Amino acid sequence: MAKTQEGTPEAGKAPKAPKAPKAAEAGKAPEAGKAPKAAKPVGPKSIPRLKQKYTSEVLPKLLTSYKNPMAVPRVAKVVLNMGVGAATQNSKLLDAAVGELTQIAGQKPVITRARKSISNFKLREGVPIGTTVTLRGDRAYFFLDKLFNIVVPRIRDFRGLSPKSFDGRGNYSLGLQEQLVFPEIKYDQVEKVQGMNITIVTTAKTDGEARELLSLLGMPFRRAQKS
Repeated sequence: MAKTQEGTPEAGKAPKAPKAPKAAEAGKAPEAGKAPKAAKPVGPKSIPRLKQKYTSEVLPKLLTSYKNPMAVPRVAKVVLNMGVGAATQNSKLLDAAVGELTQIAGQKPVITRARKSISNFKLREGVPIGTTVTLRGDRAYFFLDKLFNIVVPRIRDFRGLSPKSFDGRGNYSLGLQEQLVFPEIKYDQVEKVQGMNITIVTTAKTDGEARELLSLLGMPFRRAQKS
């Protein structure tokens, strides 16, 4: 039997098919028409600084006054409300308020509507009159940190927040005359200077407990004047 030449297949044997390339090889370009997958964020989730302060500093101090740890007061939620009465005549003002409150809160608000008609104010039931947003958990702590340390000190002639603005049930409300005190809002982009109300809802049973909680968190209350 004759020998085969080097490099040529033997008689009666079919040549081997080339191996298909692996689907995922390092450095391989993505297939046409398919976008590459976005990289997943690496590292732990950022914990609000004010939340860390509550856990490490405020909670241990408050625990000395409570037998049940579950009874220790905490922040339940923060409610921001921006009334836009002129929106009944100009819908652009409402759109601007929604956009600004979204920037301020970091969360999209909802539209508030008139619950009943008031003829003296030419107000009809169901007409949009403002916007509101409720912050809970980490969002509430992030917002309060900004409110206490950046926003409130920017109020003109600020001398501290009134300690008398509690509602008798452990919740605190304050009003801001303009949205420009928030760093997210730019003066040249404001449609109209607009105020807002902020309510801090706590689990405290009394105003005294709520005030102690908020004071320890860093809320800048007005100091009592010495006689």
